[in-house]
Amino acid sequence: MRADARRNYEQILAAAEAEVARAGADASLEEIARRAGVGSATLHRHFPSRQALLEAVFHDRVVALCDRARELAAGGDAGPALTDWLRSLASYGAVTRGLARSLLGGTQNPTAGTCETMLLEAGDALLRPARAAGAVRPEVTIVDLLTLVNAVSLATEGSPDAGAEAARLVTLALDGVRPRD
Repeated sequence: MRADARRNYEQILAAAEAEVARAGADASLEEIARRAGVGSATLHRHFPSRQALLEAVFHDRVVALCDRARELAAGGDAGPALTDWLRSLASYGAVTRGLARSLLGGTQNPTAGTCETMLLEAGDALLRPARAAGAVRPEVTIVDLLTLVNAVSLATEGSPDAGAEAARLVTLALDGVRPRD
């Protein structure tokens, strides 16, 4: 990438991060371009869709969540590892304005390398051993769990203590995915 193109990309991304933090996933693309000091066409050359821009905004945060999943998977006890990760994901989604909303609807056809695909893969790597250990009902899928976590994140996003409230509600909901005696 040429130096000026790289500079435009970085300015757009910085403006998008600020605007999404302020206005959420529906942040104005025109406002992002204006704050970045570029035209709308330049924004769209770098990010052909709103979803592509949101993917770039949230990529590093999602990588950190996936790294956390790998750490928990290496730690041993599969059931608590899955629960801890889902609580972390719900809390993160609740306090990171726009993240939960940007992931809505992608489960129908996520593509390789997207934030949603990374979360699906990381979560499934925790779910499989939890299911095998009998800590999760056999019919529960990672899409079920991510849908649940996403709903909790969206519901608590504006709460005064959004992260703690999301973690509490996910813990409450996860009691329903454990096998019944």
